[in-house]
Amino acid sequence: MSYKHPFLPRRQSIAVKVGQLTVGGESPIVVQSMTNTDTADVEATAKQIADLASTGSEMVRITVNTVEAAAAVPNIKARLKHMGIDVPLVGDFHFNGHKLLTLHPECAEALDKYRINPGNVGRGKRRDEQFATMIEMAIKYKKAVRIGVNWGSMDQELLAKLMDENAKLDTPKEPKNIMFDTVIRSALESAASAEELGLAKNKIILSCKMSDVQDLVTVYRAMAEQCDYALHLGLTEAGMGSKGIVASTAALGILLHEGIGDTIRISLTPEPGAARTKEVIVAQEILQTMGLRAFVPLVTACPGCGRTSSTYFQELAEQIQNYLREQMPVWATQYQGVETMSVAVMGCVVNGPGESKHANIGISLPGTGETPVAPVYEDGEKTVTLKGDNIAGEFTELLNHYIDRSYQKI
Repeated sequence: MSYKHPFLPRRQSIAVKVGQLTVGGESPIVVQSMTNTDTADVEATAKQIADLASTGSEMVRITVNTVEAAAAVPNIKARLKHMGIDVPLVGDFHFNGHKLLTLHPECAEALDKYRINPGNVGRGKRRDEQFATMIEMAIKYKKAVRIGVNWGSMDQELLAKLMDENAKLDTPKEPKNIMFDTVIRSALESAASAEELGLAKNKIILSCKMSDVQDLVTVYRAMAEQCDYALHLGLTEAGMGSKGIVASTAALGILLHEGIGDTIRISLTPEPGAARTKEVIVAQEILQTMGLRAFVPLVTACPGCGRTSSTYFQELAEQIQNYLREQMPVWATQYQGVETMSVAVMGCVVNGPGESKHANIGISLPGTGETPVAPVYEDGEKTVTLKGDNIAGEFTELLNHYIDRSYQKI
């Protein structure tokens, strides 16, 4: 019996250049994030962008909501260049983007992409004029545009129009389906308007963000059928902690499995004092655990049971995972393909040796009542047995030696 790859073919989308990055087409799915600093604070914003980029964010969005924020954008770009950070910056505009881009052309030029929300760009005739102004600035400075619809701020005029039309039908749709139609039509009609104004199709990315998992899946499936624009995925207002991670993973996992999505963001509410970089790590881990991309070696570890009353294997697994992520920026410049390496840190004899053999390098720690020794396996073969008080240090050293001899030097 043969088994086929479980993924459906990737949806074919138009490739979009964002700075030096390509989104869509045959390019890898892009991880992006967003700052939560006051953009007018150049130092704080540049530092957070640098942290996000260093963690692996390949595009970073910043809020541009005031004249002070717009004036700060070129300085942020210059500060990042001084720090050696070259990551595409996306300006997030709402309500007054047409004014800010016009009054601050240096901001318009410094950004790599503009995010426009059709739901709050203006109303009536003013909406069309203000939308056109932003698109014209994108054309002038050769910038990409994400037309990003959000169900929390959808086009109320379009919604009212579609509700009225629906009410006249012999068999009206459910109100929720009209909401789905509204966000999709808002995105597609805005994209069509942008093209009529002269913005090239390969400069447009679309998104239709929802905060409910099933709603998001429904909308993006429909979007994928109706257009070939590059699509940005994200569950908006996903929430905090495990809830936000689980909800985002459930929604994006379904869509990515179906070949939908060209760039993703995990919209986590940071826990008090927590790093903003968590959303980048979660995005990477979704893509990597699904086998779509590789960013950093991941650790396989057992959940623990009555055989593992000691917490030593948990501590070692955490220590090794943190070490791998901290070292990856250095290894990426030294070794080719090390990000695909698999590591196992197991807690007892039941599954420990087997999982360790399946990994590139793995260690099977002793469970409760077992002989206090820890066999290490490399590429399926037992190479050494560790014991004593320095197992963590010795295993880390073995890990470094394995990488040095197993991966081609750059």
